[in-house]
Amino acid sequence: MPLRIFTPQVLAHTGAKLSKSLLRKRGNGALPVDVEPWMLDTTRWPGGTDHYVDALLWLVGALLTDPKHFFRSFTVKELGRLMTNGPADLDQSPRAHEMGIYKRYFDLIRAGTKTTEIRVDDSSRTRLKVGDLLRFRCRDEEVLTRITRLSRYATFEEMFDHEPVSSVNPTATREDQLRNIREIYPPEREALGVVAIGIELVGQVSAEE
Repeated sequence: MPLRIFTPQVLAHTGAKLSKSLLRKRGNGALPVDVEPWMLDTTRWPGGTDHYVDALLWLVGALLTDPKHFFRSFTVKELGRLMTNGPADLDQSPRAHEMGIYKRYFDLIRAGTKTTEIRVDDSSRTRLKVGDLLRFRCRDEEVLTRITRLSRYATFEEMFDHEPVSSVNPTATREDQLRNIREIYPPEREALGVVAIGIELVGQVSAEE
């Protein structure tokens, strides 16, 4: 299957692909049926900016939890329904960085036995700070942790020279872990550097079906 960026197609009520630029040219007074003003101007969302961001992140997270959504098309009406009918306590959910993770590692974090998460040190890691909340997702499950420390290394070998192997994966040896990590990250990604993220369990919430 060829690589595809997750960009679901948005359809008008007629089934035609929606053109955002064409809608803007028409103006809000001539919007097709089902197109809400906030879809073109986010300041018109019926709530504050924080609520809009929370709803949008929840929507993307919900769609990404199941591969069947990757190749679907969504009508404007359906996307509007999903956005405006998210969890009632959405604005009460603690704000956190989010990371997807394989099930076997997710279970170790949830059990509290994995206290160090390893990632390549790309630009997305620069936003992480000690004390921040970090939510791990695996399909329809999530677990909330807090970042206790951030340690950076040049390579995975150097990282394991300083980090306890058992804190990364208590069920595998150093050699096993190096092999598994390099199956995920090719050499060009490792060349960016490595960050060891210390985590402590905060809580766990199952996502809505």
